Amino acid sequence: MNSATPRVIVEGVAVSPDHLIGGARVSSATTFEDRSPLDWSWKLADVARGDAGTADAAVTAADDAFPGWADLAPSGRAEHLHRLADLIDAHNDEIAIVETVDMGMLLESMRQRLVARGAINFRTYADLAATYEERHWTSKGTTNTVQRMPAGPAVIVTPWNAPFMLSTWKVAPALAAGNTVVLKPAEWSPLSCSLLADLTVEAGFPPGVFNLVQGIGEEVGPPLVGDPRVKRISFTGSPETARHIGRSAAENIVPFTAELGGKGPLIVFADADLDAAARKAAGQYDDSGQVCLAGTRILVQSSVHDEFVKTFHQHIDAHVLGDSRDPATTIAPMIHPDHVARVEGFIERALANGDTIVRGGHRIDDTLHIEPTLIEPASNDSEVVQHEVFGPVLTLQRFADEDEAVELANSTAYGLSAIVYTSSQERAQRVGRALRTGIVWVNTFLVRDLTAPFGGVGISGIGREGGDYALDFHSDLKTLQILEGSTS
Repeated sequence: MNSATPRVIVEGVAVSPDHLIGGARVSSATTFEDRSPLDWSWKLADVARGDAGTADAAVTAADDAFPGWADLAPSGRAEHLHRLADLIDAHNDEIAIVETVDMGMLLESMRQRLVARGAINFRTYADLAATYEERHWTSKGTTNTVQRMPAGPAVIVTPWNAPFMLSTWKVAPALAAGNTVVLKPAEWSPLSCSLLADLTVEAGFPPGVFNLVQGIGEEVGPPLVGDPRVKRISFTGSPETARHIGRSAAENIVPFTAELGGKGPLIVFADADLDAAARKAAGQYDDSGQVCLAGTRILVQSSVHDEFVKTFHQHIDAHVLGDSRDPATTIAPMIHPDHVARVEGFIERALANGDTIVRGGHRIDDTLHIEPTLIEPASNDSEVVQHEVFGPVLTLQRFADEDEAVELANSTAYGLSAIVYTSSQERAQRVGRALRTGIVWVNTFLVRDLTAPFGGVGISGIGREGGDYALDFHSDLKTLQILEGSTS
């Protein structure tokens, strides 16, 4: 590793393309290009390309810093996290514009929702950890206390969509629990996480408590997750990568949590508010469908199918595809030409396999936009129904009754989220309980209580994040048992 590389200027914001290890910026001998999905000819930065040596240095820094950070009382760690949250709020505009040009997400959404959520994540977990009440009880002549112990260095690997928010969502509970962190952001959108690293330094975090490693996943990821000094691994990404990480976690017997995408149903019953349901369904094209929680399989009761579809098309027609910095734009470009090609492959195979392209299906000129695409599959077994596309592609299927709706909804290997539209409280309860997913929204979408558990079933992942569930994951739980009357 070499001395730090000069910062690059992205939309007026100075961003380091380097790692942060032990509180200092360090570069690598080689780099990789980071380009903007808003204009693929726009190179944002040459970013440090970490390797096994980088990984070792980052884990060493986290391991060295762990005892001091773990020894801080939860209230002391909370002070650091609250300072960091305040700095995120103060730098909202800079973080938002950098992530918009780096990942492509709508600027207004970044400002109002995602960057702000990053600050909320740190405050929420800081307060939960600081106000945690140990469980006490008596049993068989003893007093019992359950205590949380910080586990050790945690490696956190985050995806390219909404990288800042999703990184804070994972980093916050790890730090609040008393662990040190090595964060590896995705190479397609690394820059906003570099700004997060700067803010940890400004917030006064001890060197090594938070470390950032840039690089190509298959190069620097294995030495990070395979290091025996790492005591927790948290990952969001694909099932294929999770299997590799899971093998490393198993080798070292390290707890591992993974959120691996979804193929969520959006179920519309005949008694639903059809306009609200159609508007929400059209909203699943937001961010070009690059949202793991999206309801990409639209299931509509046959008796209202035609009416719903007519309204649905009207709401799709209102979308505007354009530059994510333009307030008029409602659908952002996709992240990378390789991902565009992947999504185009799904559409081409759907057409070849006898599925019907109801609308869309084409890339727009030489941009990274694909038209909002709606497909009626020839069969529920169609690839486009059963596999996550992660693009602006929705499927449309009919169902006759509640039982068939549930059967179709539960028919994929995924189980992250579901959306149900109905005016019946009884149906909401029945269907909600019957769906095999980590979360079910009824007559709404993306409303999150950060204290609730979050995660998937099936190949959508293992483990749960959110609230005390995340803090427990990042802790070693200990029961202290003392014979009554044996101490005074």
